[in-house]
Amino acid sequence: MSIGQSDSERPYEVGAAAGFLAWLVGYVLTYLLTATELDDSALNTFIQLAEGESATYELVGWVFYNAHFIDVRYVNVAPFSPRRHFVGGEAGFTVLLYLLPPLMLFAAGLAVGRYRGSADTAEGAVTGALVLPGYLVLSVAGVFLFEVTVGNASGRPDLLAAIVLAGFLYPAVFGAVGGVVAAATTDERSVLS
Repeated sequence: MSIGQSDSERPYEVGAAAGFLAWLVGYVLTYLLTATELDDSALNTFIQLAEGESATYELVGWVFYNAHFIDVRYVNVAPFSPRRHFVGGEAGFTVLLYLLPPLMLFAAGLAVGRYRGSADTAEGAVTGALVLPGYLVLSVAGVFLFEVTVGNASGRPDLLAAIVLAGFLYPAVFGAVGGVVAAATTDERSVLS
């Protein structure tokens, strides 16, 4: 732990807010990169014809979850419907989208580590991982926000994978790495003063 700082001084609210912001910025960047193509997609056209409104923001959400390696699950579509993944592969979006969540979480962990002034590696990791609660809340909420229903059939990101991968694993690992880098690049003299 950094000299002169206790657990009670950990920036829990700042960490949660940074995680929340990392998720939102990641979704917005995914939207900017994919929305035009998704708006014109055959799937969105079908949804518009069946339901009367576009599902672009939901489909962008599917791609954003796919960038966390989370598949989309379908219910009541057809027996043994395959899960879908829209990043990479034939006619998929660029695999560079896989870098977006780690970069956003790394930046958030780095920012929280800098805010705290962590100079110790272990303290930096713990501080950077404080982005987890904010990212977890939106990762769970997004599963329900991005559900698309056509008749009695529906599709949405896999809830369990969203909780485990996007909600816990990604922010714990990449937020902590950002915090470690913040600690490693902090001048200890400035922390002591």
